[in-house]
Amino acid sequence: MKLLRQTNAPAFRKIISKWLLIILLMYCGSLHAQQESSQILVNESFMGKTLINILDELSAQYQLTLDYDKKDIQNRVMTAQFFNDEPIENVLSKLLEGQEVHFTIAGDRKIIIRKISEVLIKTYDPSKFNFTLTGKVKDRVSGETLPFANIWVKSTQKGTSTNQDGFFTLLNVPSDTSTIIIQYMGYLTKELRLYPDLLSGPLVVEINPISAELEEVVITDRKEHIMRASEGISTISISPAQLTALPSLGEKDIFRSLQLLPGISATNETSSGLYVRGGTPDQNLVLFDGFTVYHVDHFYGFFSTFNANAVKDVQLYKGGFGAKYGGRTSSVVSLTGKEGNTHKFSLSAGISAISANATLEMPFADGKGSFLFAGRRSYTDIIKSGLYNDIFDLFNEDEDNGNGGFVGRGGGRGGRFAQTTIEPAFFFHDLNTKISFRPSSKDIISLSFYNGQDNLDESNDLNSDNLGGNFGGNFQFQNSTTDITKWGNVGSSLKWGRQWNDRLYSNIVLAYSNYFSDRDLFSETEITRSDSVFNVIRGTVEDNDLKDFTLRLDNEYLLNEQHSLNFGTQITSNNIDYNLALNDTLNVLNRNDEGLVTAFYIQDSWKPTPQLTIVPGIRVSYYDVTEQSYFEPRLSASYQLNDKIKLKGAWGKYYQFVNRIVREDVTQGSRDFWLLANDITNPVSSSIHYIAGVSYETEDFLFDVEAYHKEMDGLSEYSLRFSGPRSRGFDELFFEGSGYARGIEFLLQKKFGKFTGWVGYTLGEVIHEFPELANEPFHALHDQTHEFKIVNSFRLGNWTFAGTWVYATGKPYTAPIGGYELTLLDGTTSNYNSVGSKNSLRLPDYHRMDVSVTNNFKMGQATAEVGLSVFNLYNHTNVWYKTFEIIEDDVITTDVNTVGFTPNIFFNIKF
Repeated sequence: MKLLRQTNAPAFRKIISKWLLIILLMYCGSLHAQQESSQILVNESFMGKTLINILDELSAQYQLTLDYDKKDIQNRVMTAQFFNDEPIENVLSKLLEGQEVHFTIAGDRKIIIRKISEVLIKTYDPSKFNFTLTGKVKDRVSGETLPFANIWVKSTQKGTSTNQDGFFTLLNVPSDTSTIIIQYMGYLTKELRLYPDLLSGPLVVEINPISAELEEVVITDRKEHIMRASEGISTISISPAQLTALPSLGEKDIFRSLQLLPGISATNETSSGLYVRGGTPDQNLVLFDGFTVYHVDHFYGFFSTFNANAVKDVQLYKGGFGAKYGGRTSSVVSLTGKEGNTHKFSLSAGISAISANATLEMPFADGKGSFLFAGRRSYTDIIKSGLYNDIFDLFNEDEDNGNGGFVGRGGGRGGRFAQTTIEPAFFFHDLNTKISFRPSSKDIISLSFYNGQDNLDESNDLNSDNLGGNFGGNFQFQNSTTDITKWGNVGSSLKWGRQWNDRLYSNIVLAYSNYFSDRDLFSETEITRSDSVFNVIRGTVEDNDLKDFTLRLDNEYLLNEQHSLNFGTQITSNNIDYNLALNDTLNVLNRNDEGLVTAFYIQDSWKPTPQLTIVPGIRVSYYDVTEQSYFEPRLSASYQLNDKIKLKGAWGKYYQFVNRIVREDVTQGSRDFWLLANDITNPVSSSIHYIAGVSYETEDFLFDVEAYHKEMDGLSEYSLRFSGPRSRGFDELFFEGSGYARGIEFLLQKKFGKFTGWVGYTLGEVIHEFPELANEPFHALHDQTHEFKIVNSFRLGNWTFAGTWVYATGKPYTAPIGGYELTLLDGTTSNYNSVGSKNSLRLPDYHRMDVSVTNNFKMGQATAEVGLSVFNLYNHTNVWYKTFEIIEDDVITTDVNTVGFTPNIFFNIKF
């Protein structure tokens, strides 16, 4: 044999002879032991007991000698029952199923349990060479498959990753005794040595989540926490299960955590949306189990709509993303929902200063299926916590209550006659359910549903008596205001994934999504003077309803070790209604848009050498509204210069057919609404991405630098701000612009160990050009030149200490310079502000520090965690925006500040 020729032959033969003797003795012993063990029949119930306790009971009840090391056993809770005189070897086989151990009945009622790597591997010579390895990666505790886990052959550059359903194919594995390494965010890194008997069918690899570590197990494997940024170009992976380690404003929040990454703005306390490399939240494609989510905010944006307890995996593509994704011009966030525990019933619950949540998981169909239910609801309509009051006061500080300036803050020249405080009724809720079924080892079918909604009621009844009399005897008034706002998302998807063979995998998804935002504001005021009575009626109705029906087919075909193809098609039908009416008489804008986008894409991941990967692709979309085809070529490449240094770059063209239009109103604040592009009032938007970077990675650290330039065209804005009296109608107040964003990002991450975290810095610029709104290009509202972030997490036993610090230069804003009166189309007059140069001023610099401490502990058979987090620890005053009043030609400026020092306590328990 070649192996014998390369090794000291006598010594090698001696080792082989020794192991053959051991195997022979074990085999002979097992023959004798099987005769004896066949008389050991078990009749026991082990419901709710841990595996180690069961082994101890078996040892005592049946006079067995069990020889094993507790650190080799994953001590999970069992639900096994044996009532039919079950032979001991069958009992042990069932109890130890999924464990990486092998048992031998050695005689004298002695049973030896050893790790597979210690007993079996050394007894096998390889029988296959350069073979194809297929399988799936699963969570050992819940049985869920894990998407985007990394698998590679140790000491080689051969590797792959699981797809969204947890399946993988690895070509040309050197031998069936090779060692493979499996790594996934928030889980222990695992080394698994293959052996022929293990590969009789598709390989199922189970790995342990960090949260499942047991006190009696000595952990020596390496861990990855929270975030991984070393894979792909502008690609970030986040572990939702580990987000409790980070400080939060009140909820464990996925999108708030993403804001701590370089290239994404972290100073938007009132928006969970992502401002990625100069883009705006509507330019991000957000997918949850295959359906599109159009609005990601709860509670004015302080929390995102996604319950982290219902999310299994998060993939963020900050730019240069592949041809599989389309319809957005900035970035992609792909979230995979949890499927539910396939092993046993599981229940968890939690409470914080804002909301309470519960998650239920249970298997069915003998573990082939699972069900998940996750619900969350704020109790802010019942209990007004300090955190709730801080947040609502922030928004209520400058709200015009629709009372014509008589109550609250007036607009324009209206002044203030009196001021009062409204106690609003507000709450939000969201619900996730998912049913998954695996009819075979090659198929998975899932049905996912999401519903989230915010409800705000600021209705009130006021009169001059409860505001201090008749204001000097001039008049009295009575006011009745109805002010109800609702907004939310509904989404659902039906998905079938199938592995047709070792090389072809397909996913077909039928998805539905609905975003709605409804505001009904109606105010009637009766004013009584000494000689007259008259009524003032004001109101605003603003409704936006967006429906999305999508059918998508994605295919992955592994052609050979050099070429991996992705191809598919997508059909999306959109129906969007928007209506804005003022005072029941003035219909400002009424749109009903329908459109169909049909797209096809193909992409090849080509590895001409083991060090070089080139990914060319193209996406072609046909949009029936404009009756045009849009070609979107994409190209990315990476080159592994050596073991530590990787060079990378990407370029791509992107189009967007559904746009969120900003409605600028200096006096009432900017609002936004969704419309379909039509190339008449609002164009199809587009962007071109240019990205180049280099990363330096060791076992413990990653240093990554990426520079980007993004050209943007077809930007839209709808403005009710006039630079002077004009005759154009309200439906013509759309403005078209272009722009660019450019910058450079730095990331230094410590990946492993008790102390982990990262430092990020972004130097960037975002320039917009709207010729009809400004005479020259201007910095966008979300432009920030410098942004610096520090994120740290330290684990000490069951305690986790974490802290974040964010610093950023101020954002631009526009200030008024005077006022004027304008006659509207319905003949009425209104006061307007005359503004200065667009975004020519800057808010003060922003910075804050957040800290948290979390303790994990056991409560009987349950696990629990309790924690304290503090937002804005040193109570720095950050300016959110400025408001303006013009009184006697003087501009009065008021700073509206963000939330100050805000503590939050949370408690979670899992049964």
